[in-house]
Amino acid sequence: MNKIVTYSLVGVLVLLLILIRAYEHVLFYDPYLTFFENDFLYIDSPRREIAKLVLNTTFRFVLNSLISLGILYLVFTDKSIIKFSALIYGLAYVLLLIPFLYFVVNPKQEDYYLFFNIRRFLIQPIILILLLPAFYYYKLNR
Repeated sequence: MNKIVTYSLVGVLVLLLILIRAYEHVLFYDPYLTFFENDFLYIDSPRREIAKLVLNTTFRFVLNSLISLGILYLVFTDKSIIKFSALIYGLAYVLLLIPFLYFVVNPKQEDYYLFFNIRRFLIQPIILILLLPAFYYYKLNR
């Protein structure tokens, strides 16, 4: 594929990630968005609908994951990297959702910071930020 087209498509996908972040209050049900914007260490956990929260968090994770996999494919054009990345995303979802659910069901002020960070991995494309340099380094040394 032409480099200009590839870079343009990567730019569009990055823009989609930015738009998801910019319109998160409109697109997703997440009472923790405003909760973590405030001084959350000193206030009680917000009221929440657990099923709706988990579904919206899952939807956001899937959107970010699909866009991230698209970026990885365009950058590396290696299907084995995409398969491995999809496996990483699947494992990350399962391993992060378990503590996420625990913290949603059993909110304690002493756990808010850990919950904040686990939730961040679910709703932001942090895994992409970790995988891009890792695969780049892998490609350089191969």
